[in-house]
Amino acid sequence: MSDTSYTEKRSYFDRMLTLYGRKPALEALRDRDLDCQTLHLAHSNREGGIVGELLAAAEQRGVTIKRHSREELARISRNGKQDQGVALDVLCPAFQSVESYLNNLEGKPRQRLLALDGITNPQNIGMIVRSAAAGNIDGLLWSRKGNAAPGPLVVKASAGTLYRAPVLTCQALPEALQQCQHNGFEVCTLEADARIDLFAYRPAGHCIYVLGNETDGVSAAVSKLAQQGLSIPMNNGVESLNVAVTASLIAYADRM
Repeated sequence: MSDTSYTEKRSYFDRMLTLYGRKPALEALRDRDLDCQTLHLAHSNREGGIVGELLAAAEQRGVTIKRHSREELARISRNGKQDQGVALDVLCPAFQSVESYLNNLEGKPRQRLLALDGITNPQNIGMIVRSAAAGNIDGLLWSRKGNAAPGPLVVKASAGTLYRAPVLTCQALPEALQQCQHNGFEVCTLEADARIDLFAYRPAGHCIYVLGNETDGVSAAVSKLAQQGLSIPMNNGVESLNVAVTASLIAYADRM
């Protein structure tokens, strides 16, 4: 990476997903469709058992192996309590920063994005990722602040689609939404009492559908930015749907 520009380096690291845990790392190393870059191991790991299998799998594929202190490994994994002294960098081609995405927006047809606003359940995020990857969604706006991190539980719940999903990373969602609005996006939130039906709505241009927290819904900061409220018709006294189910409906709303 020493001969590349700062922009190229930033793009490279925006596309990197760091897994933690021994079994998730071993499963990824054994998946030949994944571009595994670096295996990180704590010096405290014993060489036998699954650690030996990790080393063998990495060496067989020519994956770089780096050793670290326990503290250094915890900083890399960002989850020192659960990383088991193991982390693995996987390059995900469809990952990019929201800035990079917006810089290449010109000339693209109408875009539909999903945005995560405080989704804390990894299983929910994994199912959202799977719907976004399968449906009519061009990007999943995922802020590092407020949402569950893309760890092993997310990978499992996504059935492995996280590695190929069009994830747009950002630090905080409100600022990212404002950037998108400056580039012609309309921000929509799902509200139980909104008069406009999700399935009847056809935005004139680019659109972002915000998925709120499992308990509290869309945050106040994001609600202030929203330009449109949409509702999902409910029968039999049902008040709301699971956020992952809502994501699936949005992903296919344009096809209904």
